[in-house]
Amino acid sequence: MSIYVLLKQVPGTSDVKMDEETGTMIRTEHKNVINPLDENALSEAIRIKGAKPEVKVTAISMGPPHAQKALREAIALGADEAVLMSHRGFSGSDTLATSKALAKALMTLAGGRLGKDDLVLCGERATDGETGQVGPMVSAILDVPVVTYVRKIVLKDHYIEAERVVEEGLELIRTSLPAVVTVVKDINQPGFPTLSGKLRAKSKEIPILTPLDLGLSQEDVGLQGSPTRVVKVFRPRLSRDTIMQKQDSSCVAVDSLMSFLEERGII
Repeated sequence: MSIYVLLKQVPGTSDVKMDEETGTMIRTEHKNVINPLDENALSEAIRIKGAKPEVKVTAISMGPPHAQKALREAIALGADEAVLMSHRGFSGSDTLATSKALAKALMTLAGGRLGKDDLVLCGERATDGETGQVGPMVSAILDVPVVTYVRKIVLKDHYIEAERVVEEGLELIRTSLPAVVTVVKDINQPGFPTLSGKLRAKSKEIPILTPLDLGLSQEDVGLQGSPTRVVKVFRPRLSRDTIMQKQDSSCVAVDSLMSFLEERGII
């Protein structure tokens, strides 16, 4: 059984910057972290591996070369392998283009299609985009079941039972494998890397895949392969008109307030 964890490296929440001309996020090497919910997904994969040693955990990420840092951290935490999808052709990909590339990478690593017991895990959303679209779109492209907002996974023979969070409580889902599961933060508490894990991560070779390696054309990924665009990036401007009234025995301030509320249909 193989578990593939989709990891995204995101800017720290206080260090998000946008290119106002292209509408894309500026991703520099500094102050980047593993998307917190993807870290929960990785921890869940490692937990399952702890109960079933035959399980192989592979972390996959798409991003610039310095995203290797996040993948080495994943190996230090317990992942067996890591693969980076990195090339200028991927730059500017929206959620659909990203999902196509990730699905292609999964099929390539799995030898053409996911195995009958394979599982794909990821966070239910990324902190830099907040769309929650990639996991479900990857499942649609792979034509496998998807379970979202999962807070508990029980692995059975050729299927899983998942407890998912819904608006009015919890829902228990049983689905066959292979499948894609997106997790919420309540599923676990991520751990810390060990010294042996750090040493292994330092020497581990991380393959880099390009669009050509995945059989993707220039029209499939990047800005050309993205049907959605950020049309405009701007900073909101807040303006307030303040009327100051001084309270005295004339009750002018009270009358003014009542008139103000009446004009706006509040009273």
